[in-house]
Amino acid sequence: MVEGIEKAMFEDGTKGEIYNLGNPDEYTMLELAEKIKTLTKSKSKIVYEKLPKDDPQRRRPDITKAKKVLNWEPKVGVDGGLKETIKYYKSLI
Repeated sequence: MVEGIEKAMFEDGTKGEIYNLGNPDEYTMLELAEKIKTLTKSKSKIVYEKLPKDDPQRRRPDITKAKKVLNWEPKVGVDGGLKETIKYYKSLI
């Protein structure tokens, strides 16, 4: 992600342009919560709350422009990113 942001900021011809950066795989919040519960072996309950009015219905960035112009795409998948994040937070305990 940092590499994509850096390229968007500093490569020639990118000034004023907008790029979608992120993982193009789509997951529901429930799917992400279940992945986190599984990876952390948590027994926590998933709590459902009312969605905010401006909550996006789709969370899947179209990274076509970033791939083409910046030659960028994510190098770490969702599972790998979650594992590294969990590992980091466990190291703080």
